[in-house]
Amino acid sequence: MTLIADSLASVSLTPDAVTALATVDTKAAEPGLAEAARRLGVPLLTYPAAVLAAVSVPHPSRAPLAAAGTPSVAEAAALTAAGGGPGPAELVVAKRKSLPGARATCAVARARTTPHRTEERP
Repeated sequence: MTLIADSLASVSLTPDAVTALATVDTKAAEPGLAEAARRLGVPLLTYPAAVLAAVSVPHPSRAPLAAAGTPSVAEAAALTAAGGGPGPAELVVAKRKSLPGARATCAVARARTTPHRTEERP
């Protein structure tokens, strides 16, 4: 939870702003992810590696490619989850790593909203 809280705080967000946690489907049963989602009161969304591999991210890596079959889990999953909203997603916090040895990563994304245009009537 510290990694999530620190990532959110780095952009002045609180845990109340979180609407979901997301990861690759092979990590769906990880106790730490399930517990974090439970504590935040949000769903844990999972995506196949092929879906995440198709997402363009700023920090691809060989480590998740070897372990999960996608060059990005944290950033790609965050963008995919946020992309289900009213507009395209934007990465707010790039991938951050936990303390050495913990092997957790976190990224924060949100849906971009487009302003409504009001047309003037003649």
